[in-house]
Amino acid sequence: MTEDMIALRGLMEKSADADLLREMIGFAAQRLMELEVGGLTGAAHGEKSPDRLAQRNGYRDRDWETRAGTVELRIPKLRKGSYFPFFLEPRRLAEKALTAVIQEAYIQGVSTRSVDDLVRAMGMSGVSKSQVSRLCEEIDERVKAFLSRPIEGDWPYLWIDATYVRVRQAGRIVSVAVIVAVGANADGRRELLGMDVGPSEAETFWTGFLRSLARRGLRGVRLVISDAHEGIKAAVSKVLCATWQRCRVHFMRNVLAHAGRNGRRVVSAFIATAFAQDDAEAAKTQWRKVADQLRPKVPKLAAFLDEAETDVLAYMTFPVAHRAKLHSTNPLERLNGEIKRRTEVVGIFPNEAAIVRLVGAILLEQNDEWAVQRSRYMTLESVAPMSDDPLVSLPILAA
Repeated sequence: MTEDMIALRGLMEKSADADLLREMIGFAAQRLMELEVGGLTGAAHGEKSPDRLAQRNGYRDRDWETRAGTVELRIPKLRKGSYFPFFLEPRRLAEKALTAVIQEAYIQGVSTRSVDDLVRAMGMSGVSKSQVSRLCEEIDERVKAFLSRPIEGDWPYLWIDATYVRVRQAGRIVSVAVIVAVGANADGRRELLGMDVGPSEAETFWTGFLRSLARRGLRGVRLVISDAHEGIKAAVSKVLCATWQRCRVHFMRNVLAHAGRNGRRVVSAFIATAFAQDDAEAAKTQWRKVADQLRPKVPKLAAFLDEAETDVLAYMTFPVAHRAKLHSTNPLERLNGEIKRRTEVVGIFPNEAAIVRLVGAILLEQNDEWAVQRSRYMTLESVAPMSDDPLVSLPILAA
């Protein structure tokens, strides 16, 4: 112990400030490995003991990528059995996916400033193609199993939305749509049900995506919440026997664009009175009053309200306890924000498989976090009557 303290003190005195943290990490990691191997062998390094269980067999060098930079390790080897340090366990899935994307981009000759800056910021050095293949294969297997798993039970509510990322295709840089579906089941739990990558948000793309969810078992959908994309509306009417809810947040942005700069605050307050009603009928009555008040001065805006009434107020026919979560795609906005944060770091993806790898890993992590949450997204008592399963929707009898 005294020798270790002397060595640490000498390290602190001799090392430059920029390298001190990395050297200290390496020193601590080496000591931890020696202690672990000592426990496996039953004796310290060079110690003669009748209780020894195994013999050492030299070291193997390995670079450890940390936030402080690359730390050079000497991992002890054993003549019998194997040893791997506990602190070198694989990193979080999404971080591994991000690393795989960066490595793959380098191997395929992708030259982007964002990738170069990220690699330098992470203090990472080059890796072999075999290492990239193993890393990608492990992630791909887990993501594929997650995105193709069977969907069981009833899913009364479905939120769908898309975000865009850039990818290289045939020597060009193009923008592709990444669509995500989140559902709430009859137990009041949220799950990420699927994702796909396509050239655009065309009707055929959305129809194929929804049909893939149906083939995996999606059923019992009562309400689909999305923005007012025509492709989504057409696909929902073709594939799902469900009501469509136009995102209220997106709608208000369109309304305020029609209202002009001076009238935005007044128009927003008028429309908010319809949303504040207690039931669907009262909301529709108030909606028509607002449209009629605006018609003399802003006829185009009044016509816009007439056209959107049914779709924007669709959520009002569902339980009061759920309405705050049904009127918009806000439950997806935070997830989309996380996807954008991670994908913007990469900049340009080398191929679509890399998009599925990274975004799929993000979705898998988010789904795991939702699964372990103690509180339900919706209470069981309020959502159970929405199920088509008679056993689930039976009322709870008093004891």
